[in-house]
Amino acid sequence: MVSILRHSIPAVTNLFLSIGKPTKRLLSHRLVADDPKHTVASSVCDSLRKGLNWDTLSRKYGSVNLDDLIIERVLLEFKEPIEAKRALSFFHWAAHNNKLGHGLKHYCIIIQILARARLVNDARSLLESILMRNGENEVNCSLRFPVVDMLLNTYKVTNSCSFVFDLMVQSYSKLRMYSAAFDVCCYLDERGFSLSLVTFNTLLHVIQKSPDDSNLIWEVYGHMIQKRINPNDATVKIMINALCKAGELQKYMNIIGRVHGKGCSPMVTVNTSLVFRMLGEGRIEKGLVLLKRMLQNKLLLDDVSYSLVVYARLRSGELNLAREVYEQMLSSGFLPNSFVYTLFIEGYCEKGMVEEALNLMDEMVNMGLKPYDDTYNSLIVACARIGASVDSFRLCEEMTEKGLLPSTSAFNEMVGKLCESGNMKQSNDMLTVLMEKGYLPDETTFLHLIDGYGREKNIQEALKLYYEMEFRSISPGLPILTSLIRTLCKCRKLEEADKYLAIMKRRSLSLTVCIYKPLISAHLENGNKERAHHLYNEMIQRGVKLNQPMPPDFFSEDLDS
Repeated sequence: MVSILRHSIPAVTNLFLSIGKPTKRLLSHRLVADDPKHTVASSVCDSLRKGLNWDTLSRKYGSVNLDDLIIERVLLEFKEPIEAKRALSFFHWAAHNNKLGHGLKHYCIIIQILARARLVNDARSLLESILMRNGENEVNCSLRFPVVDMLLNTYKVTNSCSFVFDLMVQSYSKLRMYSAAFDVCCYLDERGFSLSLVTFNTLLHVIQKSPDDSNLIWEVYGHMIQKRINPNDATVKIMINALCKAGELQKYMNIIGRVHGKGCSPMVTVNTSLVFRMLGEGRIEKGLVLLKRMLQNKLLLDDVSYSLVVYARLRSGELNLAREVYEQMLSSGFLPNSFVYTLFIEGYCEKGMVEEALNLMDEMVNMGLKPYDDTYNSLIVACARIGASVDSFRLCEEMTEKGLLPSTSAFNEMVGKLCESGNMKQSNDMLTVLMEKGYLPDETTFLHLIDGYGREKNIQEALKLYYEMEFRSISPGLPILTSLIRTLCKCRKLEEADKYLAIMKRRSLSLTVCIYKPLISAHLENGNKERAHHLYNEMIQRGVKLNQPMPPDFFSEDLDS
């Protein structure tokens, strides 16, 4: 040991004696040529290590031009965590002394140093400052990739750690720029950097609290699962809150209940929701890949997974392949369930195989499985479309007796066909029964009925429906008022027809030839050529074009005079 020291002392002595000679000297980050800028950087470092305050530093280096290279050298000299606070002190002093502020590269170097030293608040504060524009409370979204690129460029030279990228995404989340945050996540992933679960939870929490972007939260969650970052209890709680906010929690709990029964974990509910959404949006292959990954990590139940694969194949129109999956499900020891049966019923209905769908319904009931609203809705629509109005109405009655209500689209499809065939009383009575049970009709429902009564020239029932709409605060639009005016004209209630025409004008609705032509024709037939002429001129002034010629007597000499 003594001999080693004896040989070391001359070596160290020679190093200090060589100061001022044009040789190379070792700074902690690299070998640099002994030049004036290096000398200044080295002197500044020594001063900071001696604990000189800002005033002393300013007096000592006030006349020195601290350019970008000198600042960079000093920062990198202090890159080790033990000297990170000196780096930060110098960073702030240099900005104060130069009056010009720092460039993006200096910011990224000091942020890397602070992140590595786990000086989180300081690093986050500087990150937020470069993500804000001109000191205003507005985030500069255009900076998201330049900042990331500069952090990537300075990553190795600072011996940094991936935690710096977690801080960046968390900063974007704090600034409520969740879309930019997710873009950065994907950008970093392409470059081999994976973010932490804490960062993803932070981003998910901010998105969940935002007033919109309900789809983005599922994109982020799906990306997280795809990258094998398994959720924890905090993640699941955030996603359950997102389902509650969207009013969809009960929907997915019902799906799982029909497949597996009650007692599933919130994790299964969230993951079922994610896969179901992807499949429903047509992202079949990606959804199935994600489903497989979830199954491998025990994030989904086996019977739920089988049922979702059946759904995926039916969404793709692969009915035969869906049957094969179902047979495999049964051979694996899983029982049939009402969810899968309903999926097949919907699949048959979409292909127009209504008889097969009705047979499946009977088979389902015989097995003790309960049809639910989706089961009935698909059959009601399918029967109505092939003209089987009796079956459609029977199914609607049956589901109502079981305490279920049809969807608005299903009921409208049925009512439309019933009204076309003249079954007005049957349609109106069913609407009354459903409304008493809490059903909420829309404008299309009333339009079908008003049109139907119009064909029968039953203006009293048509007007009752119009008043019912107003009572329920459903604003009658152009189709309703057009139908009503047409019916009033048929019934020669021209004063009332003109009243509803005035209502349309007050509401600035777009008046068409379908409104003017029956009014003009009715006034002509009623002998009121003056009113007909007035309406015709009004129509021309509004730029309404005729798609068919007016009656010959409309252009008589009496009218033209």
